[in-house]
Amino acid sequence: MDRYLGGEDIDLGTLVQDLERAVARGSAPALHAEVVEIAAARIEACKTRFRRIEDTTVGADLEGHAIVHIALGLMAGRTEETKVRLTEAAVELLRQYVKPAEGLVLHASAEVRDLDTSYRKFEG
Repeated sequence: MDRYLGGEDIDLGTLVQDLERAVARGSAPALHAEVVEIAAARIEACKTRFRRIEDTTVGADLEGHAIVHIALGLMAGRTEETKVRLTEAAVELLRQYVKPAEGLVLHASAEVRDLDTSYRKFEG
């Protein structure tokens, strides 16, 4: 057993399997589709990664909470309206695909930001 999601002792193997199921069900592809539709991105430019955080605190609570946050980085130039629409779509996808483990309160959020002008990438 490991400590995760606000200090709860749970089986991390089960969490990873649950996350993999969520991705397989379409949460990442669904988010990519929204980015393409709303922000006019190319589908091949969309990438998703999941990072686990071992310890979280909400208010004074050291346990009982799960936090899921989507941070979307886009090349500069999208309007604020586009960013808001994409953020709302991301939060709705979290609502659809992410369910908290029993006994946990889910805190889900999203943000869209412009990538810095120094952003570069390499594929190959």
